[in-house]
Amino acid sequence: MKKIELLKELGKYPLFNLKTVRDMTNKDGNYTKLLIHRLKKDKLIFEIEKNKYTLNKDSFTIASNMIWPCYISGWSAVSYYHLTDQIPQAIFVITTRARKKREIIFNNTKIIFTRVKPKYFFGYKRERYGDYDIFIAEKEKALIDSALLKKISFSEICDIIKDNVEDINIPLLIKYLIKIKNKSLMKRFGFLLDRLNIKNDELSRLIDFKYIPLDELISKKGKKDKKWRIIDNVGL
Repeated sequence: MKKIELLKELGKYPLFNLKTVRDMTNKDGNYTKLLIHRLKKDKLIFEIEKNKYTLNKDSFTIASNMIWPCYISGWSAVSYYHLTDQIPQAIFVITTRARKKREIIFNNTKIIFTRVKPKYFFGYKRERYGDYDIFIAEKEKALIDSALLKKISFSEICDIIKDNVEDINIPLLIKYLIKIKNKSLMKRFGFLLDRLNIKNDELSRLIDFKYIPLDELISKKGKKDKKWRIIDNVGL
């Protein structure tokens, strides 16, 4: 197979490995390693990590295809949906599988992998992104993931939801909160929705009586809300 034809075939994959090239060329392992070495040297392909290569320089595409199953969430997903003007400092990837390297750098972009329990792995979808498919959290799940895994402060989540409430599926948000069964999240999001005059009685019936700060990353001083057992240290 000629080099141009090989690169054209490899370009159909967001990333590939030695076996991919070996199967395409019908050559042995030593020849394949030499071929990949030459392609890398000529900067026709790029090495992501050991035995993972690509022709693509887009970090978003690479992040979503590094491990299976996985999906992009956190600031990356929030920014993808234009719910914030902030530029993410890294691409946040959720997976149920363990990786030796929890962080990698590709094309000057940090990609961070976070392992979660299978019960938290839902609320994502397949999207066409450029020439490839990616898996990314739905808006509502991206916000919940960010709060659950402390990737975005709840103060910032409050601002995101207030600024984009018409673009967020509130019933779906509530449904996912109930599915996760995290009482602290139910309190925080329930309190926020109350302040936005959005009914969410389903959540109020599932919380406990322990007071928690609305944003656990700042001073815990604030007015107490008896309904949600929230200390409003944000000033909503």
